Amino acid sequence: MNLFQKIHAEKLQHTTRRHFIRDCATGLGSIYLATQGHSLAATGAPLQINHDTNNPLAPIPPSFSPKVKKIIYIHMIGAPSQFELFTHKPQLTKLNGKDCPKEYLEGQRFAFIQGTPKILGPVFPMKQHGNSGAFISDRMPHLAKHVDDLCFIHSMQTDQFNHGPAQLMIQTGSQNLGSPSLGSWVTWGLGSMNNNLPGFMVLLSGGRIPRVGKSLWGSGYLPSVYQGVQCRSGGDPILNAQNPSGISPELRRKALNHLNAINQKSYETIGDPETLTRIAQYEMAFRMQASVPEVMDIAKEPKHIHDLYGTEPGKESFANNCLLARKLIENDVRFVQLYDWGWDTHGSSKSEALNHGFKNKCQQTDKPIAALLTDLKQRGLLDDTLVIWGGEFGRTPMQENRNGGAGNFAGRDHNPNAFTTWMTGAGVKKGFAYGETDPLGYTVTKNPVHVRDFHATLLHLMGYDHSRLSYPFQGLNQKLTGVKHAKTIKDIFS
Repeated sequence: MNLFQKIHAEKLQHTTRRHFIRDCATGLGSIYLATQGHSLAATGAPLQINHDTNNPLAPIPPSFSPKVKKIIYIHMIGAPSQFELFTHKPQLTKLNGKDCPKEYLEGQRFAFIQGTPKILGPVFPMKQHGNSGAFISDRMPHLAKHVDDLCFIHSMQTDQFNHGPAQLMIQTGSQNLGSPSLGSWVTWGLGSMNNNLPGFMVLLSGGRIPRVGKSLWGSGYLPSVYQGVQCRSGGDPILNAQNPSGISPELRRKALNHLNAINQKSYETIGDPETLTRIAQYEMAFRMQASVPEVMDIAKEPKHIHDLYGTEPGKESFANNCLLARKLIENDVRFVQLYDWGWDTHGSSKSEALNHGFKNKCQQTDKPIAALLTDLKQRGLLDDTLVIWGGEFGRTPMQENRNGGAGNFAGRDHNPNAFTTWMTGAGVKKGFAYGETDPLGYTVTKNPVHVRDFHATLLHLMGYDHSRLSYPFQGLNQKLTGVKHAKTIKDIFS
């Protein structure tokens, strides 16, 4: 036996059955995958989305013709009570002040309720409106005029019963920090429709930012160019957007050209795609210096528009943000996110009482929301724009009894089991209600819609199959809807 034969024999002796099965299985698997491309595409294989490296926000055609091109998402931070707005439950009035039935308490987790709480009847009356006969609280008289254009989902559910995780869940699809927001996913998948403005813009009101802050509109593991750009309704719309004194646009352009050349050389050497993102962001910031002041200036709007919204130019307010949302949509911003803080109604203080703080929040938001819908409709913008309203979860039909006491103010605890969201505009039915809850409005009894289903439905309306819109990260094709089953709620489609 020569030397070559001896080495070959030793290799065969060390080749175990396990090695054979492993290598053979890998080979067979490769052959199978190579012949199943079309089949895999039909069963949820990741989409190949080709972004322009020099212009990552360039428009990208979706998988199929979308009904919705732009979205305005109004998130009421703190979770408004559905029982004082849209959920009519006569049984609550009948049982008001009585002990909550045990079947609603056994095996349930609450944020603050202890022992046996009392049933809390609706604090404000509601009646039916329009041809649809939907119930609207007397706290929303202006919105009630639009009831036949609204599509209600009364059976929303989430896994989270604390504000921070629940806000992350409804906005990013995960209760943990680090996942891209809905607006980031939409912008990553579709790009921007205006080369001079970001595809995803964020407006805040209520005096505070959400508990988990900018993570709600962050890009997570997507490139940072797809994160939301926070704007202000008072003062400079975007901080540091203006050139310092003595710096002309021409000088800024010259400096930016040199900076881009350095970054381009860095990318060619290292190959980090985030470097290209930085170049794109610098270029976008330069273009925004000219476009943002004009788009974000509401002072030039006519008096009848200010009267319609109740706006006050120069001040930070929810009304101003609603008008700004219309202007941004009119200028083809893809995704506009409004956050309004102050809807947490535990009844632990006057500001968190249903008959005080909640009442004030309704008064601050009812007219501007109705005005936004009127304005979008009269300009034809609802033909391709979807408006969404909602919170992070619902409230309990029981009076919150923090520390076992009834409390001095009317309030309700967190309820992830059932809450209401409404939509209007492109792609959804008008004057329609989906889903039902039990006689006390605590749990869903018909057509449950988990947050995952909600996200799957929105992506479908934007032209994407949620099971295929993914991004490779940490060895997994990450999706807005996660790894659990999610269904598209096609019954609400127009």
